[in-house]
Amino acid sequence: MSKHQGAPMPDSLRHWMRAKQHPARSVNCPHCGAIARRPCTTPSKRRQLELPHPQRVSAWAQTTACCPDCQVEPTTPCHDEGRARTTVHARRYQEAEEVAA
Repeated sequence: MSKHQGAPMPDSLRHWMRAKQHPARSVNCPHCGAIARRPCTTPSKRRQLELPHPQRVSAWAQTTACCPDCQVEPTTPCHDEGRARTTVHARRYQEAEEVAA
């Protein structure tokens, strides 16, 4: 019995998929422990995920951009009226994406 496989992926698409990585892969993932430039993994460390964990995207935005909401510099965590946040403000994600573009 033969295995049925789909149509082969065109080389042009394969190259784009390899080259196109989320900029958050430039930092370590605080969720799964993936090091910079390596993809995030599942808890069993077996499967590589296409998209980075939200915690990694937040860490990347914190490293990359100033926050328009709480006016902190890159690397400084966001806060709400002096209380630390576990993630960055949505507008900081937008700023980081503009910096990366």
